[in-house]
Amino acid sequence: MAINPNRRSSLLLLVADFATVALVFNLAMYLRGVTSQPFAWPLLAPAFVLVASLYLIDGYGVRADMLSLDYASLHLIASFSAAVATLLLTFAFISVGFELQSSRAVIILSFGLIGSLTLAYRRILYERTIVSRGGRNIVFVGDKGDFERFSGECVRLGTQMPLIHVTSDDDYRTFESVLESIAQSETLVEAIVVKESGRELPSDIPMKLVQLYFDGTPTYTLEIFHQVYWRKIPLYRINPIWLFQEGFQIAREPVFERIKRGADIVLSLIGLVVFSPFVAAAAIAIKLGDRGPVFFVQTRIGKHKVPFKLAKLRTMRVSSGPGDPYTRQGDIRVTRIGRWLRSARLDELPQLWNVLRGEMSLIGPRAEWDRLVSGYEREIPCYHFRHLVKPGITGWAQVNYRYGSGVEDTLRKLEYDLYYIRNFSFMLDASIVLKTFHVMLLQKGH
Repeated sequence: MAINPNRRSSLLLLVADFATVALVFNLAMYLRGVTSQPFAWPLLAPAFVLVASLYLIDGYGVRADMLSLDYASLHLIASFSAAVATLLLTFAFISVGFELQSSRAVIILSFGLIGSLTLAYRRILYERTIVSRGGRNIVFVGDKGDFERFSGECVRLGTQMPLIHVTSDDDYRTFESVLESIAQSETLVEAIVVKESGRELPSDIPMKLVQLYFDGTPTYTLEIFHQVYWRKIPLYRINPIWLFQEGFQIAREPVFERIKRGADIVLSLIGLVVFSPFVAAAAIAIKLGDRGPVFFVQTRIGKHKVPFKLAKLRTMRVSSGPGDPYTRQGDIRVTRIGRWLRSARLDELPQLWNVLRGEMSLIGPRAEWDRLVSGYEREIPCYHFRHLVKPGITGWAQVNYRYGSGVEDTLRKLEYDLYYIRNFSFMLDASIVLKTFHVMLLQKGH
């Protein structure tokens, strides 16, 4: 049985990463004069830490754009995180006598080189993958209206592969010929996407699709394609009883909730201590700027729709009226220091106090203003599902979608919020943390 090309590429990257760790660490140890004998077993620790970090940013996935600046930034952040984790493991948790304890410089220098090398050969492999996938198509099976919405989403999210549309409105022989062309490998296919109902399909077409699936052609329902390729849940699938059909069991499991709450308490306490000098410096700058209050306090909606007072460093001029509820691009109400605080996301730091109090979590859907929530719940069906979990300082929607300034943006972000709630895991949380550092370093905030 032939290995799937996507899986083969992932396996190749995994083997290359282990080999790179072994070669670079041994070379660094030799050049530093630490040892002249090659060694392997002690390198399992940095190798596994590196693999875990890269896995969190889709470093083994075939759909990550490894030529982009965004991916390069994430990759280097993941490599740096792996270096920090290796130092902690080596000098804080492993007993004396471990070979890597002989030199901190070896670990730091090795990961600096490893980060560059692993990124370089990923870019080379990705370039070749683009060439090999250049003729691959996404085949959409559904009516014209669904196809137009799907193609629009492909354009918006940068999915650049050609689209082929087949529908029961076509001549039956045309429909069959497309499927036959796929079966004979005359039409190269990245994926076949089928609208869930399938009611409009000729009776024997589903069996042909099943056969293509068993022959190795990736086939998805439209909902699953959204989740696998775009990591979100399409809102057309949501209805008032969808929650009970799909579950959300993990996000509401008491054991996971307690572990997540314990991590929130520990990390928020550490964050309040570590970042207190930054908050103090920002407070002085805000006060000197216009003599107004340092903090901005607003009522937000939390878990189970319970309101709470959220505190942020003030970034806008004090207003006497209600004003625009959204912050627009180039908004003149934002102060000079506020613009920088927003772009670096430092205005969010006081929310660590809300996390410590249990009103928020470090990671979750954005805590929205009560004034906006009441409107969203009238206009957006099932908006209240996002209140199943605590809101977070950062979250899946925040790192995947720009700042929202209207109902349309809120709809888009809700797709990511529901994906997070449904697929909650500590691995997903760790991925969000790395992506948040990426957003902060590139100052992609608003």
